[in-house]
Amino acid sequence: MATTADVRHDLARLADPRRAEASSRFLQMTPGGYGEGDQTIGVPVPVPEQRRVAARYWRDLSLADTADLLAGGVHEERLTSLFILVRKFTRGDEEERGRIFRLVLANTARINNWDLVDSSAPYIVGPWLVDKDRSVLDRLAGSSLVWDRRIAVMATFAFIRAGDFDWTFRLGERLLGDPHDLVQKAVGWMLREVGNRDRAAEEEFLARRYRAMPRVMLRYAIEKFEPQRRREYLSGTL
Repeated sequence: MATTADVRHDLARLADPRRAEASSRFLQMTPGGYGEGDQTIGVPVPVPEQRRVAARYWRDLSLADTADLLAGGVHEERLTSLFILVRKFTRGDEEERGRIFRLVLANTARINNWDLVDSSAPYIVGPWLVDKDRSVLDRLAGSSLVWDRRIAVMATFAFIRAGDFDWTFRLGERLLGDPHDLVQKAVGWMLREVGNRDRAAEEEFLARRYRAMPRVMLRYAIEKFEPQRRREYLSGTL
């Protein structure tokens, strides 16, 4: 039976102190950054190696041990635990999927960087809620924790894939004035994903709101628009 020690051992073999310094800057773990206080061991970014470690252990690592890995102090351990949880969730029955969903929501303080959120919320939180009460997203969107708010927005990716844009628009409206750029970027990104599927729906949402949007949110939302259309939005001349 696999243990957390096995996973940690495999990750430690991939560690590189020189890369750790660069990763620390990239994920803003330095003083004053949004990831301040976190620890990285320098497993390569992007993360195919961590995905391979997750693929090696997801069947045999218990949910309790995976939760222990998620509670750890090393960033790469937490990211690998989330890759494992996504694999377990995707292949699990309804009961196991529910346990994994609840585990994630109970540990949002440990899902404390954008890569951790983006590797889990669209693949666990959103899919679980596709056919269920989604009011938990309102609670997350109202949280003082930036990671909760980003989780709420990124979870709607699962709904967008199913052609359902209502919650992306609902949370986009609610978080229009969010002060954190990681939330602004997430909202803009999800609006762009709506537009990739239904340009008219995205532009209808933007029409009455784009002038009030933080610049980074708007830029993300209109990134795939034609150059002239982007200029019109950015200049406020529509």
